[in-house]
Amino acid sequence: MIISKNDNYILLISYNPCDLFWYFNTDELHGINRKDCEAYNNTSKDAYIAGMCNIDPHTGKRYIFINLSRCINDIHTMGLVMHETMHLAFTLFEDEEELITYAESEAYKIIKIINHEIKTTQNKQQ
Repeated sequence: MIISKNDNYILLISYNPCDLFWYFNTDELHGINRKDCEAYNNTSKDAYIAGMCNIDPHTGKRYIFINLSRCINDIHTMGLVMHETMHLAFTLFEDEEELITYAESEAYKIIKIINHEIKTTQNKQQ
């Protein structure tokens, strides 16, 4: 799992959505649970968790999780990441322009990390 702590949130990126339960050391998280996650067939087309923006149950700090298995191309990746950064931005800003600009800026940063991780994983597999 890639973990990046930022001023306004913690970024968590993994191919396995069940890593969220490991990271937060819990069996339940915001209405979902580890057992169901482990039983779910996580694929590039469907996953127990594709992405999530919520609150760390221990610290109260916001986090964004992105499931790399769902980042199958640039369009899907941008949609998923922008969706989650918009959730975060709605908690931080009231001004529409400021909110959208922040979400877009964070999405670009996250996508850069995702693209690097995907490229690194592909190189290791070759």
